Amino acid sequence: MTDELAARLPDVATLVGALAETHYLADESLGTALFLAARMGQPILLEGEPGVGKTEAAKALATALDTALVRLQCYEGLTAAEALYEWNYPRQLLAIRLAESRGEMLRETDLFSPDYLLPRPLLTALDHPGPRPAVLLIDEVDRGDDEFEAFLFELLAESSVTIPELGTRRAALPPVVVLTSNRTRDLHDALKRRCLYHWIDYPDTERVAEIIRRRVPGADVSLARQVAGSVARLRELDLVKPPGVAEAISWAAALRVLGVSELGKEAAERTAGAVLKYAEDLRTVRESGFAGVLGDE
Repeated sequence: MTDELAARLPDVATLVGALAETHYLADESLGTALFLAARMGQPILLEGEPGVGKTEAAKALATALDTALVRLQCYEGLTAAEALYEWNYPRQLLAIRLAESRGEMLRETDLFSPDYLLPRPLLTALDHPGPRPAVLLIDEVDRGDDEFEAFLFELLAESSVTIPELGTRRAALPPVVVLTSNRTRDLHDALKRRCLYHWIDYPDTERVAEIIRRRVPGADVSLARQVAGSVARLRELDLVKPPGVAEAISWAAALRVLGVSELGKEAAERTAGAVLKYAEDLRTVRESGFAGVLGDE
């Protein structure tokens, strides 16, 4: 941990306040988890249902620390090379042709040098110069495959990676690593052992209403509470994708764009696509009636 980081994060309350200034409202348990990850230099795994604010937590942390956010979006088939580095093949080919035109012979070490290296998110985060460590967001790590997950072990344990042509690259300023997962599959115990862990649950209605007011300019108290309460009631239904905080914000923003100041049945039906993202869910809510979702029954 650097003196810069220690001065910026003396305690949990300071971090929670700094996150609030970015309009991210973290409770004490989440604030403590993020504080420990930053101060201990240990990766943190954030799990929870989609839309509860896992990705936003990492973004807010980077803003609170006034440092760079480096994001790696995971997906099926993601390879280590795509996440770590690539060689600049066009530039290497150009160098070969120039050498041939001059009658020179290039060695392999001439072509596979740092000058031809293209850093991708993981290497970018390790090479971050400071003064504070970068926040490395490894988003939706559960979407990657087992091989990529195993590749992360060295990075998470030692803040280093091995490039066959260049050797081991170790971070002078190890990044604050935040991994997120929607639990589409179980992660290996070996990965979890290297991380702190925090489950982000759906916030209560009052907190959702306050988040809406902060994130949707012009949303008044009444509308924010109506949206927050309606979203909570939607989650009680048998939906394919229960709405989270992100959908609550989107719904409130849609209502504001339409100039709606009071969430009624007609407005809810017109803007349902902002909060429900599956045809089956729209059908379920329409069959049960929007009045119940709005608390009018």
